[in-house]
Amino acid sequence: MDFEIEEEPSVSTSIHHRSDKKGGCMKRLDSTWRFLQSAHFFIYLTHLLSTWGDRMWHFAVSLFLVELYENSLLLPAVFGLAVSSSLILFGALIGNWVDNNARMKVVQIALVIQNLFVILCAVGFILLFVYNTKITALWNGWAKIVCYMLVIAIGVVADLASTAMSIAIQRDWIIVVAGDNEKLSSMNAIMRQIDLLSKLLSPMVVGQIMTFSSSVVACGFITGWNMFSMCLEYLMLRKIYKMTPALAQKGDKQTIEEEVSEGNETVFKDHKNTSATVSVEGELITNLTDDKETGCIKRVLVSGIRTFRDGWIIYYRQPVFLAALGLSFLYMTVLGFDGITTGYAYAQGISSSMLSIMVALSALTGLIGTMFFTILRKYCGLIHTGCFSSIVQITCLTLCIASVFAPGSPLDLSVPLYSRASDQLEDDPTSVYPTDVSNASVMKQSSINKFFRYDVTSQLPSNLTNSTEIREYISIALYFAGAVSARVGLWSFDLTVTQLMQEMVSESKRGIVNGIQSSMNSIMDLLRFVMVIIMPAPEHFGVLVILSVMFVSAGGLLFFCFARKTLGKELLKCVCMKETDSESNKDGKVVAESFL
Repeated sequence: MDFEIEEEPSVSTSIHHRSDKKGGCMKRLDSTWRFLQSAHFFIYLTHLLSTWGDRMWHFAVSLFLVELYENSLLLPAVFGLAVSSSLILFGALIGNWVDNNARMKVVQIALVIQNLFVILCAVGFILLFVYNTKITALWNGWAKIVCYMLVIAIGVVADLASTAMSIAIQRDWIIVVAGDNEKLSSMNAIMRQIDLLSKLLSPMVVGQIMTFSSSVVACGFITGWNMFSMCLEYLMLRKIYKMTPALAQKGDKQTIEEEVSEGNETVFKDHKNTSATVSVEGELITNLTDDKETGCIKRVLVSGIRTFRDGWIIYYRQPVFLAALGLSFLYMTVLGFDGITTGYAYAQGISSSMLSIMVALSALTGLIGTMFFTILRKYCGLIHTGCFSSIVQITCLTLCIASVFAPGSPLDLSVPLYSRASDQLEDDPTSVYPTDVSNASVMKQSSINKFFRYDVTSQLPSNLTNSTEIREYISIALYFAGAVSARVGLWSFDLTVTQLMQEMVSESKRGIVNGIQSSMNSIMDLLRFVMVIIMPAPEHFGVLVILSVMFVSAGGLLFFCFARKTLGKELLKCVCMKETDSESNKDGKVVAESFL
């Protein structure tokens, strides 16, 4: 009997265990299904499609330009210079346009313009590749220059539309869809992971197509992808808009003029220049009514200049200004596996397939950085996370500094600017860095279908030993080790400043502030491209590496200043609250005693 009595509970517990296990599986399936039907999932999927196309395009366009212009970095630098200049001029206007229009209207227009102009640019590249010799013969070579200018101009418009799309989705929509700061932090991390996964995989696809097929096929693939992506993104954005009613209305409707006028009354009330500029603008506006035809153009120009000026004033007055400025300093770098670094490595003889693998490694370490951000933010808070991330990044970049002076480094300041390996080879065959000579000769023969573009053992001169070959790889290994490992701190720092701007900037100013932030980033990009144009030779690349690490360190220092200022204010608030609480308690005791 005792045995039978003990047997029954075990059977019943096993049944309960099975039912609980089955119920847990059903709950997990139900939660997964609800997530797949939520606005969070659709915004992730939209971001995946958008970033996949952007990463493919940004990786491929630099290679196309390098290949069209005889493996020189000049055209990628000119394209980057044009994009940066346009964002500096129109960043505030784009942000203001995002603020002053309905959310769905903004993403519709930006999505269509971005994808259509990328398609036009890809078609232009196809024509240049197919009819290169015929275009070169027209107008004594000027037709080719005109085609380059058209392709670059179309690409600039596509990049401006991409900026508007990024501000609208990643700086505005995501805040409304998330609802609170905890969900916003996780959504920011997931969005960044999607971005890095796209950076990991999409260049590999384009690189393999270019290596084993041709650049024309790669352009056609990008064209087809953008046509498919534009339609699908549009449908999903409409679905997100309908599922989130808060997106249909914008709160905090303070205009830019009201913000600037309030600041003039409080901060700049002692300055007489402000009233003078306002009176001058008033005179301009009154004089514009005389001529209706020219008046409309002048009104547009005056309003554009005013928006540009007021946007920078608003940006400067934000409490997160120092942190945002520190983030922009990180854009003055040649260590980012973007157009300049990709073009430099491509011109040195590394194939597009191998470059895509290096970009993939940097994306993997960036994914680690997003995980690093979520863990640190949970236990340390946003501000301390930014400080730790900056320290990690600067520490890793010391390896890049070491690579400049390591054995095998091509650094040679005696080489004149704009020198080419072929010109030096005519003067002295042994004066040029050995791999540069072999790469230049092999690349001029257009051997793009090889995994590596050179054979070290066959291309090295006979008087060089194996130790020379080893010394070459010491510098390259240090350079890539530092640049790849620094991605951990970089993306953690980027996520920190991004969320600080999302939390500390009011809704009515998100577009204008992030537009100015894009302009500030572009100013640093512009400085980088100018430095590359001034020093395009591989022998001078080490100077650019040193300057890049200096700017990254300056960005970290600005964030430390912001952290000290912000934490000091929070500490002061806590002290004041404790004092007021203690005074209220004392007053309460006095009142109670008097009442008794």
